[in-house]
Amino acid sequence: MRKILVSTLAFFLLASTLTGQRNSATKQRPLVFMHVTVIDVTGGPTQPDRTVVIADGHITEISDSAKAVVPKDSQVVEAKGKFLIPGLWDMHVHWFDKDYLPLFIANGVTGVRQMLGNPELQQQRKEIEKAALLGPRMIIASALVDGPKPLWSGSISVATEAEGRLAVTQVKQDGADFVKVYSFLPREAYFAIADEARKQAIPFAGHVPFGVSVDEASDAGQKSIEHLAGMFESCSSRAEELHKMANEDLADMIAMGKPDLTGGPRYHAAGHLLLDSYSAEKCAAVFAHLKKNATWICPTLVLFRTMALVDDPSLLKDPRAKYMPRQVRESWDPKTNFLLKMGASNVAYAKEQFRRDLEIVAGLDHAGVGIIAGTDMLIPYGLPGFGLHDELALYVQAGLTPLAALQTATYNPARFLGKEKEMGTIEKGKIADLVLLDANPLEDIKNTTKIAAVVFGGTLFPKTSIVAMLAKAQALASRKSIAETLSKTINEKDVQSAIQQYHELRATQPNKYDFSEDELNTLGYQFLGLKQIEAAIQIFQLNVTAFPESYNTYDSLGEAYMTSGDKELASKNYKKSLELNPKNTNAVEMLKKLTAQ
Repeated sequence: MRKILVSTLAFFLLASTLTGQRNSATKQRPLVFMHVTVIDVTGGPTQPDRTVVIADGHITEISDSAKAVVPKDSQVVEAKGKFLIPGLWDMHVHWFDKDYLPLFIANGVTGVRQMLGNPELQQQRKEIEKAALLGPRMIIASALVDGPKPLWSGSISVATEAEGRLAVTQVKQDGADFVKVYSFLPREAYFAIADEARKQAIPFAGHVPFGVSVDEASDAGQKSIEHLAGMFESCSSRAEELHKMANEDLADMIAMGKPDLTGGPRYHAAGHLLLDSYSAEKCAAVFAHLKKNATWICPTLVLFRTMALVDDPSLLKDPRAKYMPRQVRESWDPKTNFLLKMGASNVAYAKEQFRRDLEIVAGLDHAGVGIIAGTDMLIPYGLPGFGLHDELALYVQAGLTPLAALQTATYNPARFLGKEKEMGTIEKGKIADLVLLDANPLEDIKNTTKIAAVVFGGTLFPKTSIVAMLAKAQALASRKSIAETLSKTINEKDVQSAIQQYHELRATQPNKYDFSEDELNTLGYQFLGLKQIEAAIQIFQLNVTAFPESYNTYDSLGEAYMTSGDKELASKNYKKSLELNPKNTNAVEMLKKLTAQ
């Protein structure tokens, strides 16, 4: 099974790891910030010259520095001229690679909402909670709950009301924090999911399906709408016509099994109808509806900015890309990335759409609709942690005040999650997730990038630790591809020589090459695509040997055997994959096919 995102890596740059620093720090003496200015993200006045005391992972005291009592043996940070804000939350990410999770912490992002759940993320969350892994707090979605012809592999396929209700039961049993609904759900199934989620007291959020309007989704209780989905249709003076087209396109896409996030042929034929029929009056009515129902919006403006700037060379030269895995950087190629393969007319359309997106976000804020900041990592040219600061800057560009923008990543996520008593503001008794800034973010939102230190769960990460996190990520990202090296050896010699080379290089140069599971998986599928089945099988076998606890390696080997016609070995490996991960829907489907043959 091909992974959508980069797999877990194993590499250590520092003799003393950053997670080790956190483990030891949790046992250290109280942490005290002296003479710091505390930012009240609820909108109250800033609090200059405060002393903030932290112990056992929580804020225990906030007082005037002139009157402060500093506990004995405290770790004191002189913070005169600096500003303290709550830890930031990115409320829409797709990130699996645990070795790059410190990039969030380095950017002051102490919490994320993972919008595509799986067992790996559940395990990562446990490790983070035990301080065995450095990464942000996680709210984790279910697998995508999509229509009968899902866009993404691993989705839960739903065609009927009964299947929709069953999906809700399944994801709740799996430990998901909420149900993630997707674009190609039939209307009846979507409303059954909404009803069942309400009965089982589990939130649902995500896309607005093509066959459902924003008002209907809001009335159904969808907690958040991602990417401004359906907003242009609902804000159109020809909304009924567009809604009819969307329903017809959805029926066709399901029938043909070719879902397309950009819409179907009727929708494309409408051209600029969406934008040209934009009605401020209709928008105002939609916004009022959303506010009445307390429906939250996660705009992910950085996604639409990327699409609007796909013809801008500066997009390709972001110096922060050096911190990203090589496979991710390669996936950003406009020639191959489906989000970026646009002609000149589509680029012009994307630019106009982005301008309208900014207007809609400003309108939502003006109407009092709740906004939560999210970046949709792994979008092209999106970077974990860094991207959230870009998103906040875009909110200000849209017309929000710096305070309102800051609230979307602090106070609003706490309210959205029902955790106002635990986080979101700097108050006594709250969790000590904090960011120390060198400049005031209320004067310029870009000052959120001027990070002097981060506190996560009461542990201080000073500038030196942040620099080390970035250096480690850069070193990880700069490794050579073992897949490319082995591919060359296979073409020049044979597979056995490549396998021997793999073992030799892993033993002698473990930090020079990327030996991740994903590398071998990519290589195996390369030869599978070239119809060199035996070579592919041997590479997948190597991956199973190297990563025997990964369900994905057995799944891929099962696919190779299935392609070769060896049903017995295909079945054996799919069963092993399910043994390691009973929720591997791909293995379930493949075993059904093998049984039916």
